[in-house]
Amino acid sequence: MDVTGWIIAGAGVAAAGAWFVMRRRVEVACTIDLESTHDHFHAHVDLDGVEVDPGDQVLVHNAPTHIPFGTQRTYASRATVQRASWLRRQFVKLTGGTELYELYDVGFEG
Repeated sequence: MDVTGWIIAGAGVAAAGAWFVMRRRVEVACTIDLESTHDHFHAHVDLDGVEVDPGDQVLVHNAPTHIPFGTQRTYASRATVQRASWLRRQFVKLTGGTELYELYDVGFEG
């Protein structure tokens, strides 16, 4: 392969790499539901009008870090959703099943 061929191949690899890491950001309203009671301990976020797909990342802004035991609270906030590129989404779908096994090591031991 001559120098021109290497340059074209390198440009193609660079373009594919940029497409893999490229992300589109969307800012949305969200509802944060927190509960810390004897019956339930959870934190849920409902994004208004946005479906999260494999590879997407969500950053919730101004989320409380603690609520007193025995309470349930609901907050209105905003979230930033970073959309994964098509290539990254396919990569996450392909490798996502293997990451599930890492949760088993964390354990829910009594």
